[in-house]
Amino acid sequence: MPVEVLPLTGRPFHGLVESHRLGFVRISTLEADAARLSRTADLIARAPGAEPQVVVGVQVSGRAVLEQDGRRAEALPGGLVLYDTARPYAVDYPERFRTHLFHLPRRLLVVPERDLRHAAGTAVSALEGCGPVLAPFLGELAASARSFPAAVGDRLAGSVADLVSVLVAQLADGRAADGPDDPNGHLVRRVRDYIDDRLGDPELSPERIARAHHISVRYLHRIFEHEGVTVGRLIQRRRLEACARELGRRGRTAPTVSAVAQRWGFANPAHFSRSFRAAYGVSPREWRALEPADPG
Repeated sequence: MPVEVLPLTGRPFHGLVESHRLGFVRISTLEADAARLSRTADLIARAPGAEPQVVVGVQVSGRAVLEQDGRRAEALPGGLVLYDTARPYAVDYPERFRTHLFHLPRRLLVVPERDLRHAAGTAVSALEGCGPVLAPFLGELAASARSFPAAVGDRLAGSVADLVSVLVAQLADGRAADGPDDPNGHLVRRVRDYIDDRLGDPELSPERIARAHHISVRYLHRIFEHEGVTVGRLIQRRRLEACARELGRRGRTAPTVSAVAQRWGFANPAHFSRSFRAAYGVSPREWRALEPADPG
C-alpha cells in the first residue's frame, strides 16, 4: 500500500522499518528522523485493488500529528492514533520518533462505516478512555509477536480486532456526544447496543426491539430514518459483519460455516449464503479461503 515519505530534517535521513505478521494483523515498527508520511488521493487511485486497512499507531517516542477528514490530532509517547487507509491521511513526526503501526483489514472489524468515519483522524492519550489498557498491550504485542506459534498468533489477532473495534466505538460515541444535540441520538445508540448484544438470537426483530424500549414499531423506524439503514437491514448487516470477521480468522480449529452462521442468528443456511454473497460478492467458503491482503 503506497505512501509518500518526506524527510523533514534537511539533512541525510536515517530510518528503520521492521515488519511482521500476527495472524491477519500486520505490525510495523518505525524508527526514523523527523518525517511526514502521507497517503494522497492520487496514491489511493493508483492502487484500486488494495484492501482497506484500519491502522492504529502506538507512539513510543517523539510526537505524531495526524490529519484525516479535516481533523487534526496529536499523540505523545504512550498515546494512540487511528486512521483509515481508504481515505487520504498524513502523519507528521516533527522529531526523531519510534512507533508501532498495527494494520487490520477493515472487513474484519465489526464496526459500522459511520462509526469508523467518526473515529478516524483522532488520537487517544495514555490516560483517557481505553488508552491505558490498549497502548501497553499493543506495545508488548509488537515486541513479542515473533515468539508466538501460528495458532496463538491467530487468536491474539482476533483479540486485537476486538479491542480496536471497542476503540472505534468509543471514539465514535464521544464524537457524536460532542456534536449537535439530537433528541433521538441516545435512543438510537441504545437500540444499536441492544442489537449488538443480541445478534445471536434468531428471534431478534424490530417488534422485539420496540417492546424492549417501550416504543412503537412505527416510532422505531422513524428514529432510524436518518441513519441510512432500516432496523431490519441493520440487524442483517451486523450479523454478516460478525460472520465475515469470524470466517476471516482462519485457524486450525476453525468452526464450520454453518456453525458460524447459527452462532450469529442465521437459522437458515441457504438464506445466510445468499445474503453473504450479496453483501461480499463471494460465498462464505470462498471468503474463508481468501488470503489476507498485505498492507505493504
